[in-house]
Amino acid sequence: MRAICELSEFVSSYRADALPTATRRTISLLILDLIGATAAGLQSPLASAARKAALEAYGEGPISIWLKDKHASVVGAAMANSAAASALDIDDGHRGAAGHAGSGVISAALAVAQAVDASVSETMVAIALGYEIALRIASSRPLGTVDTYASGRWAGYGAAAAACRLLGMGATETAHALAIAGSEGPIVFLTATSKFVGNTIKEGIPPAVVAGVTAAYRARAAATGPLDLLDDNDRFERHLLTDNLGSSWEVQKCYIKPYACCRYIHAAIDAILALRREGQEVRKLRIETFPQAMRLANERAPSTLEGGQYSFYFSCALAALYGREALQPVQLERLTDARVLDFAARIELAPSSDFASAFPAGTPARVVMDQGRGPEEMVVRHALGDEANPLSTDQVVEKFKNISREHVDPKWQEQILTAIRSVETAGLLPLLPALSPRDSQAAARTAQQLPAT
Repeated sequence: MRAICELSEFVSSYRADALPTATRRTISLLILDLIGATAAGLQSPLASAARKAALEAYGEGPISIWLKDKHASVVGAAMANSAAASALDIDDGHRGAAGHAGSGVISAALAVAQAVDASVSETMVAIALGYEIALRIASSRPLGTVDTYASGRWAGYGAAAAACRLLGMGATETAHALAIAGSEGPIVFLTATSKFVGNTIKEGIPPAVVAGVTAAYRARAAATGPLDLLDDNDRFERHLLTDNLGSSWEVQKCYIKPYACCRYIHAAIDAILALRREGQEVRKLRIETFPQAMRLANERAPSTLEGGQYSFYFSCALAALYGREALQPVQLERLTDARVLDFAARIELAPSSDFASAFPAGTPARVVMDQGRGPEEMVVRHALGDEANPLSTDQVVEKFKNISREHVDPKWQEQILTAIRSVETAGLLPLLPALSPRDSQAAARTAQQLPAT
């Protein structure tokens, strides 16, 4: 059987009631984390442009654009939400894939779920399947064949899988949707031609969402794609694609990012924060990392938030000078902060042979830091948020409150938290109003008018 057909059979036939409770809980946590990432990136140039384009190019419609009093078509809303969620590089990721699935899959799934009024069980399983397909395809690529780690190359498969499941499509239609999404998704850029130079293309996730969701609707209307797309054994390892489907879930292997910058940089930031002493001047900072991390643009004085996200010098200077909150999220004014720019110019960064074989399974770092008492050294092999060093539920909630506070007031935060905590019992119906400023305010007023019990 074709690999794509085997995956599609799994997507269309897996029973929603068979999804493990632990997997559903993970998905609820990832939805919360993604809403926080959306709030953090809401007013970024990337997200603002995507919202405007969604309404002008794809038209208004019934589907919510999260945290705004705006509604668009299924494709437009999914694209706009994915853009905001991925704008500040603080959305979830996956080691094997070396990229981000959630901003593509969850944005697509919730848009289609709202369009078809899907049950919470079907929505949860659609998200699980979307992650599974996207992450298996990404992780099955032999390391030597990967010409770009941009998530847009494979996120569309997950968006298509989730959409197909919610639309009730059979295995054959789903196979064609995956083939269309894979064939027509964004090229993004090649590793050899881009060093993440700080533009708003970034990971290419929004166009991948457009390709994936559109592919599902097109396949439902009898469009076809090349079903042998994943059968090249030199480009996709078949056992990683299709073995043991349903025995475990890739969504449960995702990491959650505590800092708004490229995951490559997180281990170094963890070490800096652990060594940092409040009020002490950092006289010298040296970072040794895995060789692939040197491919980032690593601008010492980035001019955009995107440039800062892909710079060890800038992100680590922020951590050393201002601590964790400066990266939850990064504020635009930090780009012109003289202290940050001066310190970033003095940081040493070098690849280490000790970490030559770590990537993509790990992104370790060694930090040597002098705060006036001589050099202190720390190695971090598993950054905070990894499967081997996970954030607790309370830490994810704290992150959500920190990164969303600029655009979501405390009462609104609690409404969103309550809606997500109760999704298993109350379904998706309370969540969508909680993500709309107007509807959340109306709900709050109604609650205030109810008699005390």
